[in-house]
Amino acid sequence: MSADTDLTTDYQGAGFMGALGFGRRPALVIVDVVQAYFDPGSPLYAGVEDMLAAIHRLLAAARAAGIPVIFTNVEYQAGGADGGLFYRKVAALKVFDRGSPLGHFARGLEPAPGEIVVTKQYASAFFGTSLASTLTALGVDTTIITGVSTSGCIRATALDALQHGFIPIVVREAVGDRAPGPHEANLFDLQAKYADVVEVEEVMGRLAATGRDPAGS
Repeated sequence: MSADTDLTTDYQGAGFMGALGFGRRPALVIVDVVQAYFDPGSPLYAGVEDMLAAIHRLLAAARAAGIPVIFTNVEYQAGGADGGLFYRKVAALKVFDRGSPLGHFARGLEPAPGEIVVTKQYASAFFGTSLASTLTALGVDTTIITGVSTSGCIRATALDALQHGFIPIVVREAVGDRAPGPHEANLFDLQAKYADVVEVEEVMGRLAATGRDPAGS
């Protein structure tokens, strides 16, 4: 038996690793899929291009199903006056100063007309933004979370989704981090306590069913 299996069994025995399941009205949330994480010349380059294929699939399925699609990005005033301690702590965030091309959405994953863009300054897509009220107004009960990075903005967004009453579904193949260790550790912890970490094929099936039944029943 592997150490990972032993750890999972231990957590399950202690009452962790529960499942929330999907709600009836999902939204796809694409977190910070911008050039800063995919340009090898960027200090934030994560080397996670493989995850983009899964996000492309989910985006196409979400659009076909007619569910809300929400993109997030990061932008600061030049010099980070609106970035607070986060900007001070992480020098690499300078790449998101207003006007930087590294803040542009990844090619092929740009918002379509009418899709929502939430601009943030901190890790969570909820903190200091209108995301919670937007999801509530749209009648959303489930957030399908994709993007970067697993240990940072994905974790923070999933935790805040839970705390705001939206079921967080983190799509395993559609999130990434600059190193495997933090990526896997955070997926494990999210599944244990804060979110459902789900394979992309299961999510694709759910989106197809939502498209066939717009009421989500």
